[in-house]
Amino acid sequence: NFGSMDGDSPAAMRYTEARMKKITDEVMADIDKETIDWTLNFDDTIPEPTVLPTKIPLLLVNGASGIAVGMATNMAPHNLCEVVDACCAYIDNPEIECEELLQYVKGPDFPTGGLIYGYDGVREALLTGRGRVMMRARTEIEHTASGRECIVITEIPYMVNKAEMIKKIADLINDKKIEGISYINDESDRNGLRIIIILKQDAVASVVLNTLYKNTPLQTSFAVNNIALVKGRPMLLNLRELIRHFVEHRHDVVVRRTRFDLRKAEERLHIVQGLLIAQDNIDEIVHIIRSSQTPDAAKERMMERFGLSDLQSAAIIDMRLRALTGLERGKLDAEREELEKRIAYFREVLASRDEQMRVIREELIEMKEKYGDERRTEIIYASEEFNPEDFYADEDMVITMSHMGYIKRTPLAEYRTQHRGGVGVKGSATRDEDFIEHIYVASMHATMMFFTEKGRCYWLKVYDIPEGTRSSKGRAIQNLIQIEPDDKVRAYINCKRLNDPEYVNDNFIIMCTKDGTIKKTKLEAYSRPRQNGVNAIVIR
Repeated sequence: NFGSMDGDSPAAMRYTEARMKKITDEVMADIDKETIDWTLNFDDTIPEPTVLPTKIPLLLVNGASGIAVGMATNMAPHNLCEVVDACCAYIDNPEIECEELLQYVKGPDFPTGGLIYGYDGVREALLTGRGRVMMRARTEIEHTASGRECIVITEIPYMVNKAEMIKKIADLINDKKIEGISYINDESDRNGLRIIIILKQDAVASVVLNTLYKNTPLQTSFAVNNIALVKGRPMLLNLRELIRHFVEHRHDVVVRRTRFDLRKAEERLHIVQGLLIAQDNIDEIVHIIRSSQTPDAAKERMMERFGLSDLQSAAIIDMRLRALTGLERGKLDAEREELEKRIAYFREVLASRDEQMRVIREELIEMKEKYGDERRTEIIYASEEFNPEDFYADEDMVITMSHMGYIKRTPLAEYRTQHRGGVGVKGSATRDEDFIEHIYVASMHATMMFFTEKGRCYWLKVYDIPEGTRSSKGRAIQNLIQIEPDDKVRAYINCKRLNDPEYVNDNFIIMCTKDGTIKKTKLEAYSRPRQNGVNAIVIR
């Protein structure tokens, strides 16, 4: 057991046994063919490889994280198919720009799935080597048998501890930081992850979900910092540089492997040629061996008689009697032909860089066909920061304003329908000399525009007006908008949407002053809210 997403700690080393996956063979392939350099380990007892001869761009595919003194690194995992496609594109055109590689590598691909929310951070990470990737859990909204809405979480962000996440949500519910959740349960089993959050009867699922994203690890970020050692020096690498260094490493491995294979083939061919000479002159060879006092003397005589090398004559002396049959003779001829073909091929590869690149490309495509899989992490390209409207259901509110400038909003539902004989409900508390001047109904996502005595206009979202009970007097409007102390709100307008070009160009605001000046302006002129207001009309 190597630990789990529930925060279980790994088992002690004596209980831990690992069976590598098939893909490990490709990471270690050709390690015995002098393809890489070896060095002694920490106590000089065993040699270990300085780097693996991997056929797979392991650093990009697997990711890595490390902390060193003043040198942290945090690399995200990527999809094997996408990375191989990018490597092939680089091999075909080494001048390719990093920007062009983004059409192959879309972004990180986390083993735990989930969503990447927003593309700007991903793009920055791939182009510069540093960036912040926003990750979100994958959620669905379902209904229980009783008809209540519930949020079902099926994938959580990479490296998030599931047990801690559930505890955090439970704490927020207990502390009344998140409203609208009645029950949370972990139904995960060996078939997959499943966390169920059952909502209260009147809760709006999308509002609760956005609150969870903001306050819990259901949304978390991955800070990419691609620092890797290049020839022993730490460097910050972007996508193109990571691919370039991998292709260069692979090129080195292929050249060294081919040299090794060529040497071994030539050595074997040399022996086979000696055995074939012995086959042709077997009677004489047998006579030399029988009439020699020692094997060394026999070797000397054979080397003189047939011009053989030391290795060839040693191989002939070690030859078994069965090698004299016709079948064995045919095998040796076939082996010689095969070796000659292989030697010609190895020399051809070593002579041409294009041929070496073709070998690398073919091996990469083979890896993709063997081990490639679909993307697990979905990328949602268009995303903004949290929109405050996501946290409030679009319900109707009653807005009351008093003569002295106190304002509040109360849910319309609090003013129930009154039947015969009803005594009404108190709408608002006021100070003795104050009285209610305006009452207005507006929906939670609407924008209120306030026009003051001095001819200025201010904006306020309905959800930014403090909520009060029926019996409270509300907040002074000076605390909410930057209105001058001697100024006073005279009129206001409720506007549903200021970001719709058609709507703001087809509607007008008409103002009339006490002395009879009248003015009509397109709503478009008031469609860009400013913190400290704008001049709406000049009061002479």
